[in-house]
Amino acid sequence: MSHPSHIKRIGQHFIELQSVDSTNIYARALISADLAQDGACIFAHEQTAGRGQRGKKWIAEKSANMAVTTMLKPDFLSLSQQFWLSTCVAVSAHQWLQKYLGDELKIKWPNDLYWQDRKAGGILIESVIGSKWLWAIIGVGVNVNQTVFPELATNAVSIKQITGKTHDPVALSKEYCTVLETNVNRLIKNGFDEFYTYYQNVLFKKNEMVRFKKQNRVFEAKVKSVTRSGRLLIEHSSEEEIDFGEVEWIIK
Repeated sequence: MSHPSHIKRIGQHFIELQSVDSTNIYARALISADLAQDGACIFAHEQTAGRGQRGKKWIAEKSANMAVTTMLKPDFLSLSQQFWLSTCVAVSAHQWLQKYLGDELKIKWPNDLYWQDRKAGGILIESVIGSKWLWAIIGVGVNVNQTVFPELATNAVSIKQITGKTHDPVALSKEYCTVLETNVNRLIKNGFDEFYTYYQNVLFKKNEMVRFKKQNRVFEAKVKSVTRSGRLLIEHSSEEEIDFGEVEWIIK
């Protein structure tokens, strides 16, 4: 792992938008136009085309939630270490949100945030790759004050539903950026191990039986752990490593 000479600053350049198709799309446009700043964050009060993992649409009520994207030059990592950054981001979001939601908050592989069996937030990291890993576009969405969700998001839950309190999404986003800055610099200095250990300790459904869907087959397996390369290790008739995108969780 190479070590850049400078410390990463995250969120000092904070762009606040009233409405945008997607903060990740906006970030990619800035990068394409050579206008992006390393560590800059983009917050939107409304996303008209927000996206989640696996191409799913992220539906959020205007001015009620947190949608923030960080543009980061991952010049301290190689392409083979993409899971290192993914883990660091998931741990950062968990550490920040746990302050509000407590110990029942877990990281659902690869990087959703679940409280009990309900989704409080999600992370979508996209990459710009040339001869090396040029940019990481780190999108985080968290349900903050929304209390009614569309039928497609029946397992969603918000901070307000859990705590009974209303929060300022902009202030929350800046808090998260501060935690992310601290942890990215710890990743640069200390490496992956502490984040990997933390991730394993708060892994959603660890050592529990879960129903999964793989193509047209539904099966049950025990969630064991996540490998250092980012695969989910499950156990049914035997142990099996699952790549991202291979299975869907069936959470009722």
